Amino acid sequence: MLNLFLRGHKFSLSSQNKQRIPLFVLKLWRKSIVENAFAQRLMNWYHANSRPLPWRETSDPYLIWLSEIILQQTRVEQGLPYFERFRAQFPTVEKLAKASESEVMKCWQGLGYYSRARNLHQTAKSVADTYKGVFPDSYAGLLQLKGIGPYTAAAIASMAFGEAVPVVDGNVYRFISRYLAIPMPVGTPAAQRYFSELLRNYLPADHAGQFNQALMEFGALHCTPRSPGCESCPFRSDCVAYNTKQVGFFPVKATKTKVKEVFYHFIVMERGELIWLTQRDDSGLWKKLWHFPMLSTELDLNEGDVMDRVIASFQFQADQLIHKGNWKTVHLLSHRKIQARFWQFECTTAPRNNDIVEIYSKDMESYALPQLMVKFLRHKQD
Repeated sequence: MLNLFLRGHKFSLSSQNKQRIPLFVLKLWRKSIVENAFAQRLMNWYHANSRPLPWRETSDPYLIWLSEIILQQTRVEQGLPYFERFRAQFPTVEKLAKASESEVMKCWQGLGYYSRARNLHQTAKSVADTYKGVFPDSYAGLLQLKGIGPYTAAAIASMAFGEAVPVVDGNVYRFISRYLAIPMPVGTPAAQRYFSELLRNYLPADHAGQFNQALMEFGALHCTPRSPGCESCPFRSDCVAYNTKQVGFFPVKATKTKVKEVFYHFIVMERGELIWLTQRDDSGLWKKLWHFPMLSTELDLNEGDVMDRVIASFQFQADQLIHKGNWKTVHLLSHRKIQARFWQFECTTAPRNNDIVEIYSKDMESYALPQLMVKFLRHKQD
């Protein structure tokens, strides 16, 4: 009856979300979730389709926490090798806590969003020192740890300790917002609370961890951002978005942050086997990472501009610096579009500047570098 009702009433959502699905329809639909054993259908799908991933084979809160931090803003295919690398190098939270920051950053190199690695390290120290190496065994207790928010706390509490608390990540937002045609912008604290309370109604208390993993897996593999598998979906008959032909409207996104374009000019100075690096401070982009000395500008620079600045900044004479070419690439971050250019110079004498460090080129791999630097070094080797 409900499907017939919906087929005769198409609900539209403008980009401003002015028209919402009638509340009584959502109430009827939510009632149908319970009647149609939503959790059982989801679990059946999960058992038949889930990927065999190492953090699903353990109840160790350390490994579950490690996987969740690595997978934030990272695809499973990309994050899996990093998880294995961290598990091998730091098999316990105590080992991670005792590591130096440079060791942790080097192990993280290439994943981006380096504040996650620093928070990971600080949380490990807190667990090792304050909690004697034992993670709090409740959602409320886990929230007290620095770097652990509602999503990560819910994941650890449910998967490691069986606490009946729902997880809400991007995959869950997408699946449930389509299923119930929820027009609320996702990714906000209000949305996290709303979706969490909604899911508590359907969370099986005795299988909370598996239910949460099934929710995320279904969004990752089936109810995908583009080209979701609607025609073979086990929830198709109940999905409001599918039955009202509005799958593409969901999830509703909050207003995006404006992306700023900047120009980064990296100065690659070499003298035989020597090269010079500088280290970022504790603020801004790439905290504590190493890179070539850099000029940041709002407009592009030509060779003459760069040469003049290098001579002035590193106290060269004009005949002590030979330009060997440059390489340009674009590097995209969530809030920034970096137009990067690597200017390569051969020096006949060492540059003089208190903010740079002289190293051997062959030792570069031992330093924690931003992914943009790694991209250049790979280009240089080709």
